Amino acid sequence: MEMKLEVVPLPVSDVERAKSFYVEQVGFHLDHDVQPGNGMRVIQLTPPGSGCSIVIGTGMGEMSEMQPGSLKGLHLVVSDIHAAREALAGRGVAVSEIADMGGVQYAFFSDPDGNSWAVQELLRPAGNP
Repeated sequence: MEMKLEVVPLPVSDVERAKSFYVEQVGFHLDHDVQPGNGMRVIQLTPPGSGCSIVIGTGMGEMSEMQPGSLKGLHLVVSDIHAAREALAGRGVAVSEIADMGGVQYAFFSDPDGNSWAVQELLRPAGNP
């Protein structure tokens, strides 16, 4: 049996501000922005190259009750952390310097609500795929 993690709810206080941040600054693709009714709004965003998306919105039951900024340590895995960091910083994202954690490099940033992200590059020794 396969189980694929495909959507992670992300708690935010202002969906327009969050949508703008993730699309315009972080570079996520806007998959959907729908309002099916009864105060519900669903915005699905996907990082470039990812099989997993985030969803933000309003009127989505207990997902909408999550505390904005409470999701910590989501990982975006990249093949070139220097290029990824430069791209984020160039679009106005306050991203940390790159930290080498012994074979794994990280740079960190947060969205306007304080949900935190780690940009990660796994370093491979020469000769290992």
